[in-house]
Amino acid sequence: MTGGNAILQRRLGVFDATVIGLGSMIGAGVFAAFAPAARAAGSGLLLGLAAAAVVAYCNAMSSARLAALYPASGGTYVYGRERLGPFWGYLAGWSFVVGKTASCGAMALTIGAYVWPEQQRAVGVAAVVALTAVNYAGVQKAAWLTRGIVAVVLAALAAFVVAAFTGGDADAARLDIGADATVGGVLQAAGLLFFAFAGYARIATLGEEVRDPARTIPRAIPLALGITLVVYAAVAVALLAVLGPQELARSAAPLADAAGDLAPLMRVGAAVAAVGSLLALILGVSRTTLAMARDGHLPRTLAAVHPRTGVPHHAELAVGAVVALLAATADLRGAIGFSSFGVLAYYAVANASAWTLGPGVRRAVPALGLLGCLVLAFALPWTSVAAGAAVLAAGAALHGLRARRAPSI
Repeated sequence: MTGGNAILQRRLGVFDATVIGLGSMIGAGVFAAFAPAARAAGSGLLLGLAAAAVVAYCNAMSSARLAALYPASGGTYVYGRERLGPFWGYLAGWSFVVGKTASCGAMALTIGAYVWPEQQRAVGVAAVVALTAVNYAGVQKAAWLTRGIVAVVLAALAAFVVAAFTGGDADAARLDIGADATVGGVLQAAGLLFFAFAGYARIATLGEEVRDPARTIPRAIPLALGITLVVYAAVAVALLAVLGPQELARSAAPLADAAGDLAPLMRVGAAVAAVGSLLALILGVSRTTLAMARDGHLPRTLAAVHPRTGVPHHAELAVGAVVALLAATADLRGAIGFSSFGVLAYYAVANASAWTLGPGVRRAVPALGLLGCLVLAFALPWTSVAAGAAVLAAGAALHGLRARRAPSI
């Protein structure tokens, strides 16, 4: 079965959809994002986390409302197309695919760094191949693997928080907000931390593979986000209480540094979390690629759905190949800022789309979300802003060329 009209199979309920969202959010970001955020915000780290959570909540509510109306693969690509017009849907899909493909490469390299630092790239490529094979075998198998990964990571983080508060090194005075916390620094930290929240989009991009999407998606998205926020807040407070903002900012592996005797467990947890993030990222990027291919914005062969496993197998293989190439050749340590810009642009389109759904109070949440996305995007380091804006401009130019050749696009 290879046509653009092929139908995916609805196999996921609220629990599995929530777990996929958790697997996307509670990934490598919680092990790595707090140090650069602390460098930006200093003692205002928790304020940055709160700001990121507010924007993420608005985005989640907007995404949930839209996903209930448009339960199709592609997420904001579909919402923007239907509510704002083809160009805005295309731009959202473009920013998502490009930014998240870079994130996939970063996650693959993170796995290699924790598992076997001397062979970082080889391990990263192997991880991409293995997880692409899991996704190729069917979304239900991916959901089962994600469920196991989330359980391991949550157990490791719970052990860390308990150890941090019972080990004798925690000091509540380190949580005080000092003069080093500036508005610009807090907003930049929020933009960096938002990167770790953004996984709830994965639930929306699986719109054609969940049962009763009008009920399932609006429940799964805020549930996954709420659990993630509780976990992140507990970890952030524990890190600050043990290390303090200055030492946290200097740390390359903050949870391992703050865990004491549990440091080996934190390294295992970080590697497992990166696997979970990479699994869910490949899943989401391939579904958005499928949706864009159906509409002719990408080669139509990428819209093929496997007749037995019910997955977009050409898109899966293409995404896996590109990510493996990135893991083998690229230095993606600066990719988080670039990806954050793309993700915030993606959610800006989601909020603008949700704003069209209803008047009055119903517009307050998407309006706040849209403003928050724009503020956080332009608060990121200027190199990330410049690179992200350039990629969006290139995508817009490509769309314009295609529109001239085929005005109906």
